[in-house]
Amino acid sequence: MELGIPKYHSLVDISKLDIYLLLALGDGPSHGYAVMQAIRERSAGTVRVSTGSFYRRLSAAIKAGLVAATPGPRADDPRRGAYYRLTATGRRVLAEERDRLAALVAAVDGLRPASRRGRT
Repeated sequence: MELGIPKYHSLVDISKLDIYLLLALGDGPSHGYAVMQAIRERSAGTVRVSTGSFYRRLSAAIKAGLVAATPGPRADDPRRGAYYRLTATGRRVLAEERDRLAALVAAVDGLRPASRRGRT
């Protein structure tokens, strides 16, 4: 039950870093450093990720079956290290998180006073 995600993900929330990790790999396979950069960019710097915490979360995501190691492009520099990809389970978990967060936003929006709904 690594990453706090049992086989039936919808029972447990995952961290913001985990979600951004899955989002970064949703674009396609990448090496660790590029994934860390994508997390920083996608979160507009709000998710602070150190190398150690990133690789701990990545390892947990691999053990949970959300991410898998994959060969990198042949022409790529072999010093880049391992490449990672999102698994089908990882895509499902990401979709469930999207739906869960959308429902949460809708619930919060429902708390607005009626006179303020629809205003920007």
